[in-house]
Amino acid sequence: MGQKRIHLVVRGRVQGVYFRATAQREARQHGLSGWVKNRPDGSVEIVAEGE
Repeated sequence: MGQKRIHLVVRGRVQGVYFRATAQREARQHGLSGWVKNRPDGSVEIVAEGE
C-alpha cells in the first residue's frame, strides 16, 4: 500500500493540557510517526505518516 502522510491544523478550543501527548499515544498505537506542535495563533499542527 505504501507510506501515506497527512498534515492537519486543528483550530478551536483544545480541551485539556494533554492534547499533544494523547495524539502521540494514539499515533503510536496505530503504527504512525510524525510530530505535533502548538502554533503561535493557538492552533495545533499535526503531521503523521505510516502505512
